Amino acid sequence: MLFDPLKIRGLEIRNRVWLPPMCQYQVEGADGRATDWHLVHYGARAAGGFGLIVVEATAVAPAGRITVGDLGLWQDDQVAGLARLVDFSHRQGAAMAVQLAHAGRKGSTWRDLPHFPKGSQPLDQGGYATWGPTAEAFPGLAAPAAMGPEQVAAIPDQFAEAARRADRAGFDVIELHAAHGYLLHQFLSPLSNQRTDQWGGGFEGRTRLTRQVVEAVRRVWPEDKPLFVRLSATEWTEDGWSLDDTCALVDQLGGLGVDLIDVSSGGNIITRIPSAPGYQVALAAEVKRVTGLPTAAVGLITEPAQAEQIVQSGQADAVLIGRAGLREPAWPERAADFLGVDTPLAPSYHRGAWRRSG
Repeated sequence: MLFDPLKIRGLEIRNRVWLPPMCQYQVEGADGRATDWHLVHYGARAAGGFGLIVVEATAVAPAGRITVGDLGLWQDDQVAGLARLVDFSHRQGAAMAVQLAHAGRKGSTWRDLPHFPKGSQPLDQGGYATWGPTAEAFPGLAAPAAMGPEQVAAIPDQFAEAARRADRAGFDVIELHAAHGYLLHQFLSPLSNQRTDQWGGGFEGRTRLTRQVVEAVRRVWPEDKPLFVRLSATEWTEDGWSLDDTCALVDQLGGLGVDLIDVSSGGNIITRIPSAPGYQVALAAEVKRVTGLPTAAVGLITEPAQAEQIVQSGQADAVLIGRAGLREPAWPERAADFLGVDTPLAPSYHRGAWRRSG
């Protein structure tokens, strides 16, 4: 089943092996534009057989970047570079998604690459001011300014304008980033959202911004194109955002036009996470069981048999191969060989095809 196609709205994805969004920090000039690195990185994985490629966190505003090396879709001149990599990847048979994101209080950090410092990038060294639901800092980072009502109210339109540009670039899917401690997750969690206005307080208030973003994007995103949301299903601590909260929110998001939930976890606080192979799969399975909405599973899924079992058992509708996909651009081709499935190989690579006969 790992290599069965999956149809969502008007899009048919060739298989259930997907590349998750993983920041590359390779933007030059802090202008948010895609570079040759992005073309080669994503293009290689399209040629390597991934069914859906989710382009890394792409900021909807300059202050929404995690780092100055992040991609952006906050202005029109950022469309062309992304359109180039979308077009090339389409020609290799891959469907293309982009993850739209706002970092909130976790913005203006140094690039997460070797030889860079850790923590916040100071304003006098190229950093920028950050904003959050309140002025409370993420541990180890500079404190953000608390967002006023007008600033919060502007966020859905920023996501919607970025979605319009994503459509012009040719993307097939939008994924909204509401996980890993970035802005939408910061509003969802009672650990980072102590607001007392309409975007704070209880569950309805804390989920309001995410619902407003979904509604704003769905209004401008073509009806035949899927909309995904990435959620941290649990914060792995008492009194934080929980799996029950996630399922309650997903019930609402399905009615607002969301088609699939990309299920991850953690990222909003510092805590111990019980990391192990497939450690988040049970979360995806529970979200799917309770809500009936399709899910994708991620988190230390590295082996073909493991990935096949996840899909075959119905725990998730697709798997996202992250770190293994960085190491091995043609991971899907090896998985197909292991599972005895014939899949098209990029013609120029036919001499390197896996041979089940040894």
